[in-house]
Amino acid sequence: MDKTLKQSLQIFATKARMGVLEGVYNAKAGHPGGSLSICDVLSYLYNVEMHVDPKNPKDPGRDRLVLSKGHAAPALYATLALKGYFPVEDLKTLRKSDSYLQGHPNMDKVPGIDMSTGSLGQGISVAVGMALGGKLDKADYRVYAILGDGEIEEGQVWEAAMLAGNKGLDNLVAIVDNNNLQIDGTMEEVNSPYPIPDKFRAFNWNTVEIDGHDFDQIEDAFAKAKQCKGKPTAIIMKTIKGKGVSFMENAVGWHGSAPNTEQYEQAMEELKAALAKLEA
Repeated sequence: MDKTLKQSLQIFATKARMGVLEGVYNAKAGHPGGSLSICDVLSYLYNVEMHVDPKNPKDPGRDRLVLSKGHAAPALYATLALKGYFPVEDLKTLRKSDSYLQGHPNMDKVPGIDMSTGSLGQGISVAVGMALGGKLDKADYRVYAILGDGEIEEGQVWEAAMLAGNKGLDNLVAIVDNNNLQIDGTMEEVNSPYPIPDKFRAFNWNTVEIDGHDFDQIEDAFAKAKQCKGKPTAIIMKTIKGKGVSFMENAVGWHGSAPNTEQYEQAMEELKAALAKLEA
């Protein structure tokens, strides 16, 4: 990847992480861990990969993104705000009773949200329907779905995977955020879905395994997805829950906890220092 592009994507992802912290801190609730782990892939999707226009969020020809792990909404909100779908300042209203930015995405109220999600396992089913609809309409848009690794313990995920593989939906990409932590502990402690790539391959999917924080690998994975014909692609990203904030990284307690003032200030200082280094 071009050095300048990589730097711009890293800067965007860092700002998105700051947006995540801003929202969750002001809400005094939310899910920072799994939001921080997907900021890099969201940076790539909205700045490079996806055909979208903030000025025309309902364009029928746009690419679609379904955040199947809907509790990671703070990351998607921060990304959309940075792209100009709505004011960045509104991130501070997260989860407030009079705010359109609720704890899970709402397609009826938030510009740029393609599907309301929250009940785990259901988003990928909708994404499969969108991709199948695109095929039937002979449209050229692509559909992307971000799933949590804990989410894929849901049986509905594999029903959707079976249909997508059977229909050869090569316009569909499922992105699994494999940070190895869910609300009650590690994947192995709760209900291990490993080996994840083998399971998708069994349903006739093309699979790619990457470091979800390495933009060169992210770029390569999406290129391979586009090159693959006749199969949907699953990108299994190894990520760090709480990425970018030292005391949140790989700490299961930050799955669904908001930082207090001292923690918020420390986290923002770390992210500001990272941003200053990138912008230097």
